[in-house]
Parts: sequence; structure tokens; C-alpha cells
Amino acid sequence: MGKVQETIQLLLVGNPNSGKSTVFNELTGLNQQIGNFPGVTVEKKTGKITLAPTLKAEVIDLPGTYSLSPRSEDERVTFDYLSSNKSKGKREIIVVIADASNLRRSLLLCSQLMDLDKSVILGLNMMDVVEQNQQEIDVNQLSRALNLPIIPMNARIGKGIKELKQAIINFKEEKRSQFIPLLDGEKDVDNALRRNQRIKEILEKTVTNKGYKKASNLTRKIDQILTHKIGGYLIFLTILFLIFQAVFSWSEYPMQMIEEGFLYFGNWVSEILPDSILTDLLVDGIIAGLGGIIIFIPQIAALFAFIAILEDTGYLSRISFMMDGLLKRFGLNGRSIIPLLSGAACAVPAIMSARTISNKKERLLTIFITPLISCSARIPVYTLLIALVIPIEAKLGIFNLQGIVMMGLYLLGFIAAIGTSWVMKLFVKTTESSHFIMEMPIYRAPRWKNVGFTIVNKVKVFLFEAGKIIIAISIILWVMSSYGPGDSFEKIDQKYEKGLLEPNINNETMAEQMSSEKLQASYAGRLGKFIEPAIRPLGFDWKIGISIITSFAAREVFVGTMATIYSVGDADNTTSLKEKMNNAKDPRTGKKVYTKATGYSLLIFYAFALQCMATVAIVAKETASWKWPIIQIVYMGALAYLASFLTYQFFS
Repeated sequence: MGKVQETIQLLLVGNPNSGKSTVFNELTGLNQQIGNFPGVTVEKKTGKITLAPTLKAEVIDLPGTYSLSPRSEDERVTFDYLSSNKSKGKREIIVVIADASNLRRSLLLCSQLMDLDKSVILGLNMMDVVEQNQQEIDVNQLSRALNLPIIPMNARIGKGIKELKQAIINFKEEKRSQFIPLLDGEKDVDNALRRNQRIKEILEKTVTNKGYKKASNLTRKIDQILTHKIGGYLIFLTILFLIFQAVFSWSEYPMQMIEEGFLYFGNWVSEILPDSILTDLLVDGIIAGLGGIIIFIPQIAALFAFIAILEDTGYLSRISFMMDGLLKRFGLNGRSIIPLLSGAACAVPAIMSARTISNKKERLLTIFITPLISCSARIPVYTLLIALVIPIEAKLGIFNLQGIVMMGLYLLGFIAAIGTSWVMKLFVKTTESSHFIMEMPIYRAPRWKNVGFTIVNKVKVFLFEAGKIIIAISIILWVMSSYGPGDSFEKIDQKYEKGLLEPNINNETMAEQMSSEKLQASYAGRLGKFIEPAIRPLGFDWKIGISIITSFAAREVFVGTMATIYSVGDADNTTSLKEKMNNAKDPRTGKKVYTKATGYSLLIFYAFALQCMATVAIVAKETASWKWPIIQIVYMGALAYLASFLTYQFFS
């Protein structure tokens, strides 16, 4: 008989910026899942590892917390999880990840967990910073004082991970006395004072400072430059400018390769499969729709990489500090900048991150305006439309004009967001006082493995979540575009049948006209024609109208919809979506559909309109009401329509 295999539950707990996520990534690698804790929208990261032939572990990365006295929603989730029995009968071990260079704060949380009679292992992370600071920690003496297994670590280079795994394997349940027993009739504040006093005594015996704190001093010197009251803002704008230039220039060649690859793949599938409805569905529906979104993965990966680097180096916290004074004038505070910057990746986790804002009014305003920040789902739309109206060779000095326009759209979203907040603060009342407290971590070089995990995980979520929607909508659209009510298609066939058999007539041109008429007579065409009068003042035709409707499922579906609609009318499937749209003509005027006026109008529409049902759902959940998401949809829709109308009239 084989040995019985045990599965334990491993909980990672620690202060924010302690390197807990790095430890999680080192332990689990890519064998991890991201979801939400039951009943709340706080992100839950789990992973599985095999520690020994007879021992496996389910690793759960709990949200960062400073103590078991929760002040934010993230901290409450951690407190509730630790206070309740959710291990489902499994043996539970808590690994407290501590910033070894700032032990006092981490030991407060650790001591509280010890008093809950939990099985605890203490991981002293960032030991490299301790060495830089010329500090010394007597690990053995600290272990005896706390009566806990303690593992020195430098997780960013994987140091101590092997020892941590071994400590988990060797861990034995032992009855430990409480760190600070609660005396009869003692108040919480008195217990806290005794707790802090004992932590102080332990640290005095186990931690020595030989001298100068190099890392902290270097951080202060860098902060004098990066957080300067004038220069700091200029540096921040320059960094944003360079990011968007890089997003465009770095991704140009991989995007071109992906586009050509999908064209080749579609043609190859057409050649090896017999002519049939299923072949048309596969090539013109699924492959065209999916190819229209996969092409933008290089740009999305680049954007997520830059956001991860800004966060990992500690610069994101400085941006919050700098922006606090500015945002206060608009009814927000410095913490609001984190959701607003995160909104450049995705509005859903960005809105969830607003839970760290304790003031209810500031939190509500932040949630309301975050969808105005251009998210990564808009990148495919922006890229396609910018490429249509601005040639890739267009320059402003040495800079790519396409990148400048992209940055302009992001700045436009930010200006619209804070302008909206300034108006809303006059109507949303509160008696709560506002305060801004944020820890400033020391500057560190980015942990490239962490950045890599972030890119892979975020792109996977984007690709598979968006991919499911795009494939479903592409199939529905293909059916709607390939069939029409009654005998409408038969009448068109009869109309062109004679001409297509005559040798002296340009059959290719006639076939294109027939395909165009069939598309207009299809279910999709009739839907587009129905809404066309409402969107014609914006410069949009019925095909754009269909794309606007489908992109309410998710903004990026606009590109997949366009790919499907234009592929239905392209018999040989030899031209890219950009070329098809660039060659599209308005049958009424004979002029190009995608003029500069139409292109800019559509860009502005997508910059403002709330076309993401996931965002609507998360706002309803976060505000515990459908009132605010409904107001958001109406307000942002009206703003998008008006701004788009004015843009089209200006450029016409």
C-alpha cells in the first residue's frame, strides 16, 4: 500500500509591501488561480504545491493587513478568514511574511495571530535590505523569544524558499503560551500597550543597528527629485509619455506578425476544408473575430508590464503622495490615484481597490469616475482607429504621432474624471472627515519574475475572459450577417445570377456588390439600419452601429465585430481589417467611411462611453445599489454622444 497523502492549507499573511506576493509567486509559480473571496470582490489568489511525496499544500495569499483590527475592506477579509474556520478539516499553517528591515510593525500582526492559537511560521523577508541598512538580526534568539520557527529570506531572488518549504514539512503542532494574555477587565488599549512594550523589549535584545541606513537615505535623496512640487509632476508626465511611445513602437512588429499569421491561417483553413457553412463560420466568424483581438496582446502586455514595474519599484506610492494635494480640490484624496492609475489596466479591479479609501464620499466619487479612465480593453479600439486616421510614419519631431494621440486620449479621460468628481462633490454630502496616510516603501529594483507573472496572469485573464465573449458574439454576428429574413437573399441571388454568368461583365465587382447588398439585407444589417438615424450625426454608419451595440458586452468586442462584419463581405480573405476599413466607401456619397472626422468622433465616443457590463456589475456590488451604475451609464452615454457630435462637426 502507498503512503497516505495529506493536503494542508497554507495561509500567507503580512503587511502591505512586505514581499508576500513575491513569496506566493516563488512557491506556486504559474500554478495559481485568481478569483474573488466568496461574497466580496476582494481578489483571492490561490495555488497548489507539492512539498513532499506525502504532503501537498493549498496556498492562499490573503490581502495585506497591518493588524487584526481591520480598517479597510481588504483587512476585514483577512480578519474574517483568519477568525473563522475555513480550512474544511485540513491542517492549517500560517506563514507571516515580515519586512525584516521594519520588524516592529510585522511582529504586531504576528503576535496577534499567536494569541489566536494559530500555527505560525515567521518568514523574515528582505534580508538584503537589512544588510544594506547595516542591521543585524539574531534569528536564533528571536526564534526562542517568540517560540516560533523563523526563516530568513530574500524572496525576490528565491533565497530562503527551499528552507521555508522544509520548515513547513517539519512543522509540529506545539502548545504555546499567549504572547500577551488578556487580563480580566483589561481594556483593549491597555492590552495593545503591553503588546507593543513586549515587542520593543524583544527587538532591543535581537536587533542591532550598526550604523547608517543606506537604503532609507538613498530613498530620501531620490524622493527629493521625484516628489518635487513642480519637477515631480513633470517627471510623472514624461514617464507616461515614454510609456505610450514604447507601447506603440515596441509592439509594432509582433502585431504585424500576428496579423499576417491569422490571415495565412484563415486562408489555409479555407483551402484544406470543403466549401460549406461550417467552413465560412470557422474562417469568417471565429478565426476573424479572435484574430481581431489577439493581435493587440503585445500592446496590452507592454502596458501591464509598465504598471507592474511602477508598483514594484515603489514609485506608485509616490504618485499617490504627489497627487493628494491636487485631488483634494476635486473631492478625492491621494489614495484615489491608485484606482485611477489601475483603471488604465482594467476598471473592475481598479474599482475594487477603492476599498482602501475609508471616507465613503471619496470612495463613491472614485468608483464613479474610474470608468472614465481609458482601460486596456480600449487599446484595441484606439489602436485600430488611430492607425486609420494617422499614418504610422507621422511624426511630431522625433516622436511617433500615434503614441502622442494615445497618450492624449488617456489624459482626456483623466481630465474628464476629475472634472466629473468636482461637479459631483457638490451634490454628494458627508459628515466624515478626510485624511490621507500611506506608507512609502523604499525604492527597489523591480522583481522581474514578479513582473513576468503579472504580465502572464493579466494577459491570460484578458485573453480568456474576453475571448469567450468574442467567440460567442462572433458566431452570433456571423449568423446574423450571413442570413436574412424571408426570401431576401434569394431575391438578391436572382438579381445578380444572369450578370455573373456573362463573360463580358466584371464578375469580381458584381460579386462584391452582391455581398454588400446581402450584408445590408441580413439580420445584422437591418439592426444597424434601424439605429443608423440616431448615430448618423456622429458620422457613424450602420456597421459601426452594430459594433457599438455588441461592444456593450466588452469594449474590445468592437474590433472582433468589425473583423466579422468585414470578413463576411471578403470572399478571398486576403486583406487585413485595417485595409478593409480603410477602403470602405459610403454607398450614398461614394466617399470613404473612415475619414478623420469619423475616426476622431469614434475615438472620443469610446473614450467616454461606459461599454462594459462587468464594470456595471462591479459598481452595483461595491455601492450596494443599482442607482449609481444606472447614473453612470446615462451620464457617460450622454457625455460620449455630445463630445462625439461636437468632434465630428469640428473636423467635418
